Amino acid sequence: MKRSPPNSSGQLNLRSLIYGLAAAVVVLDQLSKAWARQALVSGPRQLWPGLLDLHLTTNTGAAFSLFTNSAAGLGLVSLLVVLVTIGWIQRQSPPLPPYRALAVGFLLGGATGNGIDRWTSGAVVDFLALVPINFPVFNLADVAINLAVLCFAIDLAIDLSAGHGDRRP
Repeated sequence: MKRSPPNSSGQLNLRSLIYGLAAAVVVLDQLSKAWARQALVSGPRQLWPGLLDLHLTTNTGAAFSLFTNSAAGLGLVSLLVVLVTIGWIQRQSPPLPPYRALAVGFLLGGATGNGIDRWTSGAVVDFLALVPINFPVFNLADVAINLAVLCFAIDLAIDLSAGHGDRRP
C-alpha cells in the first residue's frame, strides 16, 4: 500500500522535531561534560551507590577505546555521520515512523556531541561509570547513540512484524 505524500508543513514539523531532539542531546551532553570537567577534577563521586559512579576520563578513541589516539580520523568520521544524517533527513518525503524519527534525532545529537569534543580537544570526555559491571566509562552522547540503535531495532521489529520488511524509507 502506497503512502500519500505529506504536506510540506507536516514534513517541516517532523524535521523540526528531529533537529530539536538532536539539539537537546548536544546541549545536555556538552553541559554535562563541562560540569564533569569542573566537578570531578578532584576525583570520582558516587551518584547511585552500587549502580553508577561519576569518574572523569577522556578517550582519544572510539567506543570501548577502539582506535585510541585517532582523534583526527574519528573527528572526520563524526563529521561524515553528521553530514550524511542531515542529508538523509532533508531527503525524506514520506513521514517517518516515530521510532525511526527518534533514532535519527538521537544519532545526530550523539554524533555531534562527541564530534564537538574531538574537534575542540582531540578527546571525548567520559564520566558515567557503571559500578556492578566492568564497562567502559561513557557520556550522554554515547547514551543517545545507544538509544538510536535501540529505536532503529524497534522500528525494524515493527516493520518485520507488520510484514513490511521490504518497505523503502
